Amino acid sequence: MTTSVRNNFLPPSLVSNLRNVLTSRKGGEEESSEKPDESTEAPSSSLPSSSSDTVQTTDCSKPIVLVTNGDGIEAPGLSFLVEALVREGQCSVHVCAPQSDKSVSGHSVTLRETLDVSSAQISGAIAYEVSGTPADCVSLALSGALFSWSKPALVISGINRGSSCGHQIFYSGAVAGAREALLCGIPSLSISLNWKNDESHESDLKDAVDVCLPLIHAAIRDIEKGVFPKSCLLNIEIPTSPLTNKGFKVTKQSLWRSIPSWRAVSATRHPSVGHFMSNQQSLGIQLAQLSRDASAAGAARRNSTQRKNVEIESVGVAGKTDSERVKKYFRLEFLDSEREETDDDLDFRALENGFVAITPLSLSFVVSETQASACEWIAAALARDE
Repeated sequence: MTTSVRNNFLPPSLVSNLRNVLTSRKGGEEESSEKPDESTEAPSSSLPSSSSDTVQTTDCSKPIVLVTNGDGIEAPGLSFLVEALVREGQCSVHVCAPQSDKSVSGHSVTLRETLDVSSAQISGAIAYEVSGTPADCVSLALSGALFSWSKPALVISGINRGSSCGHQIFYSGAVAGAREALLCGIPSLSISLNWKNDESHESDLKDAVDVCLPLIHAAIRDIEKGVFPKSCLLNIEIPTSPLTNKGFKVTKQSLWRSIPSWRAVSATRHPSVGHFMSNQQSLGIQLAQLSRDASAAGAARRNSTQRKNVEIESVGVAGKTDSERVKKYFRLEFLDSEREETDDDLDFRALENGFVAITPLSLSFVVSETQASACEWIAAALARDE
């Protein structure tokens, strides 16, 4: 049997190479067909496999839950949540989370830059880490470009360190991850622990998982039944001591916010800043000198070959040098403000009083119907779990 390659204006050398390759492969197939008993291995066993090709396949019999967060994929809150969901076995768990801490990134997305996506090792889950924001992670996961599906049953963002009450919701990367799911029509939960640096421990995050698991299971079950509240996400705030909470309480978003404080920072107080800038200035001076030297050398060469009446001008670096620029350094901090609102149904007030605060958030400014629907569902869901 002869082997032919159709010439669609390909270079003759390439056509010849293709013929040789195809002929050698055909010869190998004929040899293997003549000696079928010499090898007992399956054909696929000789093919190399990458780690990305050996991750667990999706269990189509279980609802898919996508987990992200704002603290980064290595944060213990995410790990404890994923481990618990996998252990319970009621859903197929997938993770798409930021590579690093993006907890105050808001609802920012990455444009005009290429995101780096790598597979991650989380036992029992298919996981990827993304060099972007929580909103990037959810948007990418729901696009169909990363996973084989484009619509999970539920998106969970958390469990995150630090509350997202009041206006902090707008700064929170964790809430933004859940909101991005809502924008795509997917039910979502954002879960945060009211972390306090002087008294909270990593084990509190594990306790927070135990507190919210019944609500997560109820959400998965009722999403399948079609009775989960429509067009809203639930922002769940867990008190500092999760296991001593007073119960779940549906709350309203307050107007409370932390006060942004910009603090001037001097380069002398932060040697790394000064060292970095001095390196940049030194590099700038060296580049400027190289530019002048190159210009002078070029001028000498052209002067010897061009007409004598052509005037050559050496051009240095235009504009101000780094040493002439005024540089200042600032650092943003958030300071706690007075919480004058006294309504016990507000998110931060319920959290301070020891309740698990659940605030329904909607894309609409009319929240009364959303809150009533969420309140009715939460009461029924918790009653069934008692």
